[in-house]
Amino acid sequence: MARQYFGTDGIRGRVNAHPMTAETALRLAIAAARTFAPNGGREVVIGRDTRRSGEMIEAALIAGLTSMGLKPVLLGVVPTPNVALMTRETGAALGLMVSASHNKADDNGVKLFSPEGIKLTDETEEALESAMASAFEGEYPAPSTVSTPHSLTGATTLYLDRCLQAVGADMDLSALKIVLDCAHGAAFEVGPAALRQLGANLTIIGDQPDGLNINAGVGSTATDLLKTTVVDTGADIGIAFDGDADRVIVVDETGEEVDGDQVMALIAGELHRAGKLTGGGMVATVMSNMGLAEYLKELDLTLARTKVGDRYVGEHMRQHGFNLGGEQSGHIILSDVSTTGDGLLAALQVLKTLSNSDRPASELLHVFDPAPQKLVNIRFSGSNPLDADTVKAALSDADDMLGKRGRMVVRKSGTEPLIRVMAEALEEDLMLRALAHVVSAVEAAA
Repeated sequence: MARQYFGTDGIRGRVNAHPMTAETALRLAIAAARTFAPNGGREVVIGRDTRRSGEMIEAALIAGLTSMGLKPVLLGVVPTPNVALMTRETGAALGLMVSASHNKADDNGVKLFSPEGIKLTDETEEALESAMASAFEGEYPAPSTVSTPHSLTGATTLYLDRCLQAVGADMDLSALKIVLDCAHGAAFEVGPAALRQLGANLTIIGDQPDGLNINAGVGSTATDLLKTTVVDTGADIGIAFDGDADRVIVVDETGEEVDGDQVMALIAGELHRAGKLTGGGMVATVMSNMGLAEYLKELDLTLARTKVGDRYVGEHMRQHGFNLGGEQSGHIILSDVSTTGDGLLAALQVLKTLSNSDRPASELLHVFDPAPQKLVNIRFSGSNPLDADTVKAALSDADDMLGKRGRMVVRKSGTEPLIRVMAEALEEDLMLRALAHVVSAVEAAA
């Protein structure tokens, strides 16, 4: 079915425009109540980031849930992995995170978690889509069953404790100078608290949210200030979260941004050497570099690939026994502790390794030589260019051209009218020739 509301990661869009309106949030809450707890009486955990519109969306969710006899448990401003944790810890029927992640303040969204603290499957989202369409037409419980929300204290403390336990609460970061960019987002308190507890020499930016400045010139998608601050302060490393802190970006001591594949490779190697890596390797998406696979192969480990989206990574991890997975963009899942991407937890793993090493971050985080890779985004209007026979033929030609020396990944964006064409190969000229051939065909069809 054609999706009206759900995209790659829950529901997201410009506030007060379809699909991100208070009405949508109300429909979602009523539909979710009927889907996950038709008899009412269950709790639903709700967290949000620092956007001004977050309380509006939260209020609509509360109205829908309480009208159906469910009991909203309000966490306030917390990272997304905190919502996933508290959903499974409390035995809730559902977890809801009000956030548009790395988007600017004009956008907002809702991410949904099952009682196990994992993101919903495509099938469950499709069922919710159907239920949302008729949400206002169904039956409502008796007035006596209408519930009231309550705030839960201590959720952030529990999340912080779990993250610190995972790396060792006695870990000493006092020898490290760290710049931490909180994106004026959900981790603006818990991120600094974690690093201070471990003794870090800390410089903080992006920790003054005003409801409108989330991700504005700071955070994982705007790292220029972080890079400059790292160099100017002589820091050993820079860490940036996105708006809901389920993602981390690392900057080395020279001010260079570190690719997420290198971060995952570092963590995979450390877990493997400690005998803590399960599944015989790790999971990443089709966008991760071939160099990561080659590095893992040298360790007799495998790289399993999924389509783009950390929920697909997490699903494959659960099905096949992996405890490490993630995306090149910085969503890293360490499932021994967290069921979703967790920026703080991944950052602590990197900092632990750096603190135990006599090598600078620029050397430590250059784990493998990446294969030449390039991504081109092509905007289109009308029908999907990937359905064109000329594009299909070009893709077949590119596959023949690359053979086992490279690969081509072409997909339609889940959030914008874009076709994303990515090519990589062990030789750059081969990669560029294959990329140009496919891009030309897609542009002609767009």
